[in-house]
This record gives sequence, C-alpha cells and structure tokens, in this order.
Amino acid sequence: MSKDILIVEDDIELAALVNDYLTKNGYSVKVSHNGLDAVTIIDQHQPDIVILDIMLPGKNGNEVCREVRNFYHGPILMLTALDDDVDQMLGLELGADDYIIKPVQPRLLLTRIRTILRRINQNGCQNNTIINAGELHIDPANRVVKVGNHNVDLTSAEFELLLLLSQEIGQVVDRNVIVQELRGFEYDGFDRSIDRRISRLRKKLSADSKIELIKTIRGKGYQLCTGKQSL
Repeated sequence: MSKDILIVEDDIELAALVNDYLTKNGYSVKVSHNGLDAVTIIDQHQPDIVILDIMLPGKNGNEVCREVRNFYHGPILMLTALDDDVDQMLGLELGADDYIIKPVQPRLLLTRIRTILRRINQNGCQNNTIINAGELHIDPANRVVKVGNHNVDLTSAEFELLLLLSQEIGQVVDRNVIVQELRGFEYDGFDRSIDRRISRLRKKLSADSKIELIKTIRGKGYQLCTGKQSL
C-alpha cells in the first residue's frame, strides 16, 4: 500500500524535485509551501510521514511541529541548514523524530524515509504481548502507554524508543545500539538526538508520578527500570 508523504517546503523548485523523485518511487505525495496550510493538511489528512522545512512563511517549521504534536503522532523529519545546530536541537525538543541537512539529496532523503517507515512497520508486526513493568504498562498492538492509571501521549519516535528499552528491562541499552536501531547509522560521539528524545520521554513518563523509569548510565547508555524512586 502506498504511503502518504507531506512535503512542507517553500522552495518551489526543490519541493517539485523531491515530489517527483518520491512519486517515482511509489509514494503518494502532497506539497505545502507555507506553515499555515501545513497545519491544516496534517490535521485533515494525517500523512504517514511529514517532511518539514524550518524556514517557512506563515509559521516556521518549529512552530508547525509544536502545534501539530497536539493531534499528529506520526513521524516528522525536519530539513535544516548545515550549521543550524540550535534549530536541529529545538526541532527534536518540540517533537520532531529526526532531521536531515540541506541541501537535500533525494536519494538520501528516500533512504531515511524508508528507514523510518520500515521501523514503524516492524514495530507494528512485533510480538504484541502487553508489557507490564512496575507502574509502566505498554500495549504495542494499540500503541498505548500508561503509568499507573494515567495515559501517556507519545510520538511515534518516543514510542519506538520506549519499546526498544522495554525489550531489555533492567539492562543497560548501549547508546550506539539505540542510534543504529532508531536512526540507521553508528553513533559518532556527537549526535545528541537520542539524548533529547530520552529527555522528552522521561518527562512524559514521570509527569503524573514520582517514579524514575529511565536511568542514564554515564558513558554507556540508558536503562528502563521498574523500581520506585523519588525524583
């Protein structure tokens, strides 16, 4: 089944190039050239993935990302300039799943899209046994997460990260393993996207309780715990 992609890019020539390339590779593509229209399209059509530029008229990409995370839980791939480390980190803080640096190479973009969608599909086809770890409850089939009696609203990227950690409850999951599984390349010692994702996930899991579920093991990785600890 063809996957629906929304490209939000105000460079008309670049948007057309990417649109043609992705269409030829079997995707159904919509294009928006400004942030205001993008919010409406995402809300109404719920695409399988959003390719979102940061510099947009109407609303910039970060504003769009922040707003749509109230009703859209699919993957968002940000387009950022080479030296915009601040924008990259801010986008991840606001709920983007990943970023790709401009100028965009269509083949690289296609590879990243396939990696993200394949990972989501694999997670959907995994053993759907409900995971109970102390106060944490994960229902993979319905993508539902609870801490105690409280539902936790997660993005696709946050859910996939939690599911990965839950496969090794009580064990330290190496940061390089996480980067490879979720971003598709080896950890280079500088990438901080996973750290940011961990931070968002930890905040959401602890929002309605005093339970520390994710520990940072300095120099190694992260550990999903079940014990109760005061924050």
